[in-house]
Amino acid sequence: MSTNPPLQTQLFINGKFVDASDRKTFELKSPWTHEVVANVAEASVEDTNASVAAAKAAQPAWAQLSPKERGACLKKFAALLRQNGAELARLEALSMGRPVSGYADHLVAASKFDFYAEAGYNIQGQSSLNTPGFLNVTLRQPFGVVAAIIPWNVPLIAFSGKVAPALAAGNTVILKSSEKAPLTSIKVAEYIAEAGFPPGVVNILSGHGHISGAALSSHMDVRALSFTGSTRTGRAIQEASAKSNLKSLIFELGGKSPAIVFADADLSRAVPETAHSIQWNSGQVCMANSRVYVQRSIAPEFIEAFKERFGNVVCGDPTDPKTTHGPLADSAQADMVGSYVSKGKESGKLALGGDFEPKTFTIQPTIFTDTEEDAKIVKEEVFGPVVNINIFDTEEEALEKANATEYGLYAAVYTQDVSRALRFAVGLESGMVGVNCTSPQTAFDMPFGGYKTSGVGREGIQDSLDNFLEKKSVLFRM
Repeated sequence: MSTNPPLQTQLFINGKFVDASDRKTFELKSPWTHEVVANVAEASVEDTNASVAAAKAAQPAWAQLSPKERGACLKKFAALLRQNGAELARLEALSMGRPVSGYADHLVAASKFDFYAEAGYNIQGQSSLNTPGFLNVTLRQPFGVVAAIIPWNVPLIAFSGKVAPALAAGNTVILKSSEKAPLTSIKVAEYIAEAGFPPGVVNILSGHGHISGAALSSHMDVRALSFTGSTRTGRAIQEASAKSNLKSLIFELGGKSPAIVFADADLSRAVPETAHSIQWNSGQVCMANSRVYVQRSIAPEFIEAFKERFGNVVCGDPTDPKTTHGPLADSAQADMVGSYVSKGKESGKLALGGDFEPKTFTIQPTIFTDTEEDAKIVKEEVFGPVVNINIFDTEEEALEKANATEYGLYAAVYTQDVSRALRFAVGLESGMVGVNCTSPQTAFDMPFGGYKTSGVGREGIQDSLDNFLEKKSVLFRM
């Protein structure tokens, strides 16, 4: 896994790779070996301002291009993503421990860019003759300069879900990567240049949130900002926006997703899917079903089958194709998850795992049962391979427990009773509900986002395009 010597990264501003203005960098360490794998440029406030200025200067000309002309760059970028999957997978493994086995984020990202390459002509307004003596129309126009702040767990997927629609709508973009996983974002900056995007249209910054992230959140020339990450950071961005220019905000935040398994459920589907949901990416997924509620009559059977499936992983070096369960992203993440596991042992019954390997930041798949519903490990987002399995008797009890959270990103119900499934689809306080499926199952053409503190607004192929467009009413007297 060694990258001797460590990678040296730069910022991508106005079509050029540049060092940080103050030459500052920070060390990025492998979560598996703890060795320094990269010295990453730390974007300063001056760098952030320079990227906004470049985007502002480039935006009018970019917006004046036809959707077909803009789309040509997006198409080329999608092709480059597809061609470089192995390298992108390796960089994710080095930076945050994502196993290369099964890595397909570059393909998901490419499909988004391909879609938005042809979506520009869908941007249309409306007309109305309902006011006597007037022909009235609406125009959909880009905000101008927009920002995207992406998470460390699925960087390329978040990159494509924000940058592609913003560009298709005629905006120019400043993308800030997470300090935990900056390598793929700065790598694809090479593809931005190769795909023919004009200088300033896409700018990519690396660094910590309290510097460049805060500067983007409060910048008066940034008119819209899309963020995926923690609820705590979302609140900080919202406050900064309120104190500056009230920029338009789109948030996809945390989750504490429930999966409800009734006695009539198909366990051959429910068991592997709920286990995969909380094990994939070592549980570091906002919509992972970290709470599973099982009807009493099938609980022993379900729990035994779940233990066998959930625990069947191969821990190891994330760059090894045989590895299926990698380390947590860094020391801070490992300490946090480890703390929750310790608390879980006090509030519930440990049924599997609970082991933490500090040398490699690896936490084995962990199950708690019989945990009090008001326990921290049930109420708060753990963001690791840790699941609580509790028992219920009635529909009313299951729904009440599932909704007893300040999060509402994803919920799932497994049952063969169609009427019951519909009742839960309506009753679950969640932005997404899976019926006989669970996360990470989504749909390409459906909105993605959460209730309560799980987010503001929605993302999705049409929603994201709308997020980056202003709406103007024009009144023509005839």
